[in-house]
Amino acid sequence: MTSYMTKIKETSAFLTVLAACFFLINGCVSMGRDFPVDSVPKIQQGKTTQQDILRMFGPPWRTGIEDGKTVWTYGRYNYYLLGGSNTYDLVIHFNKENVVESYTYNTSSP
Repeated sequence: MTSYMTKIKETSAFLTVLAACFFLINGCVSMGRDFPVDSVPKIQQGKTTQQDILRMFGPPWRTGIEDGKTVWTYGRYNYYLLGGSNTYDLVIHFNKENVVESYTYNTSSP
């Protein structure tokens, strides 16, 4: 094994230990970004456009394509070391005219 490969393995191991220590000290891992969940009921299938969604929620956290159609995801995921989580996400499917075809909102909060 070359010294370059050894350095890569040592660096990877160090970063893994560092991430684990951060998690243990912080006790929480968060991903995504907040979005105004109170605006979710304002989405109207067949009426709300991508521009409307941008005005309501800002840019999506993730984008993708499903069956040739655009999908936007908004999400915030908080996981705690000593149990529990606080997660919520909104997945919006647009039709070919960039109008909301369907959406799903999920949360782990009551």
